[in-house]
Amino acid sequence: MGKNKTGIVKDYFKSIVEWIDDNRFEFVILILILLVGAFFRLYRINEFMTFLGDEGRDVIVVRRLLVDRDLVFVGPGTSVGDMYLGPIYYYLMAPALFLANYSPVGPAVQIALLGVITIFFVWYVTRKWFGKTASIIASLLYAISPVVIYYSRSSWNPNIMPFFALLAAYSLWKIWREDVWGWLLVLGVSFGVVLQSHYLGLILFPFILIYWLLAMVGVWRKKKKRPIAIKYSLFAFFIFVILIFPLALFDAKHNWRNISSMRSFFVRRADTLSLNLTQVVGKMWPIFVKMITRLITATDEYFGRIFSVLIAFGAVGMLVKIVKNKDYKNKAYAYVFIISWIVISVIGLSLYREEIYDHYLGFVFPAPFILAGALIGDLVTKKNIVGKLIAILLVTSLVAVNLVNNPLKKTPNNQLNRSITVSKKIVEEAGGDAFNFAVIADENYEGAYIYFLEAWDVPIVMIDPQRADASTAKQLFVVCEYEEREQCQPTSNPKAQVANFGWSKIEKQWEVGGVLLFRLVHNKPDR
Repeated sequence: MGKNKTGIVKDYFKSIVEWIDDNRFEFVILILILLVGAFFRLYRINEFMTFLGDEGRDVIVVRRLLVDRDLVFVGPGTSVGDMYLGPIYYYLMAPALFLANYSPVGPAVQIALLGVITIFFVWYVTRKWFGKTASIIASLLYAISPVVIYYSRSSWNPNIMPFFALLAAYSLWKIWREDVWGWLLVLGVSFGVVLQSHYLGLILFPFILIYWLLAMVGVWRKKKKRPIAIKYSLFAFFIFVILIFPLALFDAKHNWRNISSMRSFFVRRADTLSLNLTQVVGKMWPIFVKMITRLITATDEYFGRIFSVLIAFGAVGMLVKIVKNKDYKNKAYAYVFIISWIVISVIGLSLYREEIYDHYLGFVFPAPFILAGALIGDLVTKKNIVGKLIAILLVTSLVAVNLVNNPLKKTPNNQLNRSITVSKKIVEEAGGDAFNFAVIADENYEGAYIYFLEAWDVPIVMIDPQRADASTAKQLFVVCEYEEREQCQPTSNPKAQVANFGWSKIEKQWEVGGVLLFRLVHNKPDR
């Protein structure tokens, strides 16, 4: 048995070597694309990575998991709907944080490496479906996209979605087109991870359901395959349930809080979701343009509108050719598959009334690149010289606009270094005494600083209003991140962490790491 397995592994690596030998130029281009993608994601990552309250909260939870063996049953809370995600991202973070000796850079590097793997996966899937030219174009554009780069170099739960969404789609393809039902197990895992990355991953569900049903219809005619299809479908569902189980257990212990929030969000939140057909249809084109503009044309709105029209016409034209069975029979299923992924995603996003942020698109990140690579690659492979020239012009323009807007050209945010520097100053000024802590900012909160203060085992105490006497220290350190310094009024700020400290006065203040740090003490009235 062992020999057979060893032989299979040897044959597998032999086939890879043979493929490289037969496709040396393509292999060199692929390696260059991966190196470029890795450079854009890993270069000075400790200076460019986002490290604010959310990121600090995550490493606090994972450090407690590793150090205190404090098991996690619930993930981060959502910004809309008062819901909680599952804890799977925390468990995926744990090895990276441990190997990095509890430095937050470790999980950020993990995300960057996963981003590089996703570049390779985009190349692999596109090549399998549409050929070598399409795969080079798709992977190159994915490697240099500023928005994709930005979300590939920080540790945050939505940032793992692109890889697992593509894995879910590829698994679905293996089931639907290649009749390999064991891939249902991979589909169950990957969709479970997507759903615990961000709840908008639910938009993938109708896409998965449609192609699973098509695969089941196809297999139902093959009586021998029915038991296999049913068995693996049940196994996949069981795996999905296992992945969701910790969150369900948490919910059961907390009076089904998450279920209640979901019911309110989907049933009662008319201000968040729209089922008005006219409104949904009216939003589809703007959302598609936004998707193309943000992902492929580097936020260049003028170029984004033009390229959106080209992609839309190209996709429609390809579907017409598929219907007429003209030269596209082998690629027909792949085109229908990738176009339906995008269309279903656009419809799902059109139901959402509020702002569509870039990270909401994580479940569909790879799809526009694959479609763009396929359509442009099709122009290259034609004998028509005009088509080749158009393809070269498009690729050159897209590469240029993405490189011009490369995020490495911006000044590093140094958020991680700021958190460390300010935290060290607090420890120095606290003098070993207990203290309370607060952050005054528009888009940040205490997590990034508390991580280091907690890791260094300093006597930080967060004020609990229900036991204020026991949790209120003699000093309160307040970090103010407002650029307008006059907004920094810590003694009168209404934030709970400040207000609960009581009547106070500023004893000292410092400018550290580009922010203001205040030491407040109780201001006792004269008797």
